[in-house]
Amino acid sequence: MGSVVVITGSAGLIGSESVRHFAALGMDVVGIDNDMRGYFFGADGSTKWNLERLTKEIGDRYTHHSLDIRDREGLDRVFAQLGKNIGLVIHAAAQPSHDWAAREPFTDFDVNAVGTINMLEAARKHAIDAPFIFTSTNKVYGDTPNSLPLVEKETRFELPEDHKWFQGIDETMSIDSSMHSIFGASKVAADVMVQEYGRYFDMPTAVFRGGTLTGPGHSAAELHGFLAYVMRCVMEGRLYKIYGYKGKMVRDAIHSHDLVSSFEAFFRAPRVAEIYNMGGGRFSNCSHIEAFKIAEEITGLEARTEYVDENRMGDHQWWISSTARFEEHYPDWKLTYDVPAILREMYEANQDVWKA
Repeated sequence: MGSVVVITGSAGLIGSESVRHFAALGMDVVGIDNDMRGYFFGADGSTKWNLERLTKEIGDRYTHHSLDIRDREGLDRVFAQLGKNIGLVIHAAAQPSHDWAAREPFTDFDVNAVGTINMLEAARKHAIDAPFIFTSTNKVYGDTPNSLPLVEKETRFELPEDHKWFQGIDETMSIDSSMHSIFGASKVAADVMVQEYGRYFDMPTAVFRGGTLTGPGHSAAELHGFLAYVMRCVMEGRLYKIYGYKGKMVRDAIHSHDLVSSFEAFFRAPRVAEIYNMGGGRFSNCSHIEAFKIAEEITGLEARTEYVDENRMGDHQWWISSTARFEEHYPDWKLTYDVPAILREMYEANQDVWKA
């Protein structure tokens, strides 16, 4: 088994958490990241700060390539050079915002869908036995979750307790016949392709369909990074726009540490063409209203919010993931961070940076 892990989007939220995690296990890490986030979201979104921190922290165990995943030949060269030394591939690079995707559909599709097949093909040619982990999204289900029989409560929408998905939506929900957003569609293409390479070429691939992925490594920008951006706005006195559903839309949130520990579980006992809904489940979820209340309690500051009546197209009104399938396959894994713990950590990590 190879001792090198190749990580795309290595300066991003999940990528950087993965770099630290697997370097700490004694593996050498090869990172691929060209800070497209700065192009997508401007200075707020740039991951340059995270890369500088990583390079200092990890030292010789980390090798960085400022390479675009749309560069097929470039990827092939990196993989050919490493060959059988590759023990794991984590593909976390993406254009992650559904608002942004509609501005440049070609860029979105080329990064998300074509970039993923470039990665799969490089892995198939040079490291076919290495587990291949892909960070997909719950947006592959489109707006189907919005057809659930939701009930309006004081601070959130909620499913009736006797509903089959009250404990969380599982992988049997259809990804068909719904509105996905341009971003959701490019991620569907990638998601299905990762499964297909697993089935067709018998590769150990896994699709992790995340909801709100979060943690202190997030370069929080308005279009991407819900909890981090909530905390940033409260700390800096920025105005936060809440889009639709009375601020009662529900999200489950998973900390990058908990997600990456699920990657490790898969890495140690890989399976072929797996799909997992991955999120905070019933353990870690909140509505927008609830998130601001918690952030206000932690900071002692008042949140400035503006309500925009129109919800974002294809946005989920209620999403809580069921991680039951993953837990059945990997019973030792469990969630450790809930929403208040996530927000508190963000507050503590950014006290010197995010100031009014």
